[in-house]
Amino acid sequence: MGQKINPLGFRLGTTQSHHSFWFAKPKDFSMGLQEDEKIRNFIKNHVKKKKKISSGFEGIAYMVIKKRIDLIQVIIYIGFPNLLIEGRTRGVEELQMNVQKEFQRRFNIAITRIEKPYGQPNILAEYIALQLKNRVSFRKAIKKAIELTEQTGTKGIQVQIAGRIDGKEIARVEWIREGRVPLQTIRAKIDHCSHTIRTIYGVLGIKIWIFVNQE
Repeated sequence: MGQKINPLGFRLGTTQSHHSFWFAKPKDFSMGLQEDEKIRNFIKNHVKKKKKISSGFEGIAYMVIKKRIDLIQVIIYIGFPNLLIEGRTRGVEELQMNVQKEFQRRFNIAITRIEKPYGQPNILAEYIALQLKNRVSFRKAIKKAIELTEQTGTKGIQVQIAGRIDGKEIARVEWIREGRVPLQTIRAKIDHCSHTIRTIYGVLGIKIWIFVNQE
């Protein structure tokens, strides 16, 4: 009992699909996996640097990486028009050039806009992180985030925060759930993310589960 499993990995092949598509020999698999992580982090850091000029946050929901022999295709799913969209072609071309220079591989980067950004756990986690950094009460931040998600027509959401909440001496875990979140039902499509926030009191961890629908 009590063995935790990632809700996305638990549902692979049923309601969830992979975010990376490529083949490798067993001995090269770990290298490919690390390369994927580096590509994702590099793109996020690039957007963060550009973001200093504009207000708001990254708004990246997730990235899909498809590797071919001579080309790596990256599809970035974003929720809000940020710098990558504003100078639509210029921003994407600059990012593509920087990524190619860093990894010495040929890249093709495409951007897809998501209709309901607050239905994505990564964007929601960023929203809560921004509120907590601005010293907003954590309950207020979570309740506002849940309200935004309910407007997108999801069936349930659970938000959990762990760490020195509100700067208290003892770390604790607080969570709020609205609607149904059936974690053990494989047919239930659940989006999940874990996100870290660096505050002046220390690091807080956010986990979000969103119950989208059931097949």
